[in-house]
Amino acid sequence: MAQIHVRQGMVQVSDGKTKPQPMRLLLTPDSLTLQKEELIYMQPQDTATDSITKIRTILVQREQVGGLGLSVKGGSEHGLPILISRIFKNQAADKTGELFVGDAILKVNEVDVVKVSHEAAVTALRTGGNAVILTVRHYPQASAFLLRGSESSEQKHTQRNSFPKLQKHWSDVLTIQLLYAYITRYSTGTDRMRPNSFVVQAIDGTSSGSILCENGNILAEWIRCINNHIIALTDHAIQMANKVLLPSEHIVYMCWSCERQPVMKHWQNWRPRVVTFKGADLYLSDTPLVNTRDWIRCGRVYRVYESMLKILKDSDLLDDRRHAFVIQTGYQESFYLSMETREELLRLEKAWNRANYTAVQQLGNKTFGCTWRNRISGLTLDMNTGFSLYDSESKSYMWCYRFSQLKGSSDDGKTKLKLHFHNQAKSHIETREIECSSLQTLLFCMHAFLSAKLSSVDPNFLKNF
Repeated sequence: MAQIHVRQGMVQVSDGKTKPQPMRLLLTPDSLTLQKEELIYMQPQDTATDSITKIRTILVQREQVGGLGLSVKGGSEHGLPILISRIFKNQAADKTGELFVGDAILKVNEVDVVKVSHEAAVTALRTGGNAVILTVRHYPQASAFLLRGSESSEQKHTQRNSFPKLQKHWSDVLTIQLLYAYITRYSTGTDRMRPNSFVVQAIDGTSSGSILCENGNILAEWIRCINNHIIALTDHAIQMANKVLLPSEHIVYMCWSCERQPVMKHWQNWRPRVVTFKGADLYLSDTPLVNTRDWIRCGRVYRVYESMLKILKDSDLLDDRRHAFVIQTGYQESFYLSMETREELLRLEKAWNRANYTAVQQLGNKTFGCTWRNRISGLTLDMNTGFSLYDSESKSYMWCYRFSQLKGSSDDGKTKLKLHFHNQAKSHIETREIECSSLQTLLFCMHAFLSAKLSSVDPNFLKNF
């Protein structure tokens, strides 16, 4: 399972038209926020300034001594929000420089504490982990009330925190929801990789712009963390969707890839595509499929067991995009796609094998119309019995072989197929030649059934899937 980490750090962000600007990234479980630093002058009585009173998101790193370094009052039993009543000098909350007495806590990480009791809020703060994201809004009247009569040095420090005069403040510029979001290092529509930078795009089209990191290690860590969040959110959405679907229709996998377009038709050679496995079907779509209408309207749907996945070697690549693969279908169609990283490509391959195994197990067997020795026949692939040929005229089986007896095959690329089986009784190879108009679909199904049989016989085959 993908690991979720709350993270923040400095980067440069460019919209492609202007000079890159320094910004701070704040990664939470469900979103990525771009923040810029502003220097705000405030009169002591002017705590109701928009920059302070609007909703803010603050990351607090819990310390071993002092915890979060703040105290709270209020709660639903008092008809009050959860208010920060005290900030302790040189402790975690104080070090952020962004929390003040009179801030109402709206969320602790993703837990809504607007209408909870004081005890529930304290529990959420105590159990929020080492990196706690507080969503807050300042209330000047509450600040004045909580600070009334403050005399101690600690309280005077708290008061200073409540009434900043010249304050550095991180304001949110853009928030990108990570559910079904797309992250890429490549320039739009090309195989050119951005140097030390990446882009995150939300399902609604909101784009982060080009996020430039200081070096390759920082870049890789940001991409890994953001991608893990996207995977976790997508997996959770799939689990929720599967609760109302029949087991045979469960969604197995969904992720972004990029598809290479015919060069002569498009000046942009690459377009984002979503690859989804649902039940026995493979879906290729422009956007994530999130409702019944999306599934129905998807124009490219193929049976997994009638398709083939081929991972390409570096020597087979058509351009500079790496981690490429080809999906071939029984309808003579071929799609050239690419993943962002090798890890994502491996996840796709594992998902394909699992989807194929489940689909073939549910299907059980499949029969193809063919001719054998000029007689109309049916070649059946069966998970339990293997290959069998049924003669329509005599209404009897002419031959049967287990999958393990198949030693090889050859075809003419049109209709003719030769199957070479090992006859254990006679210790020699027997060749059976048939003709089938759906040759490519038959070949792909043979591969699917053989892979599924291997999975069922070898318990270690699917362990990594």
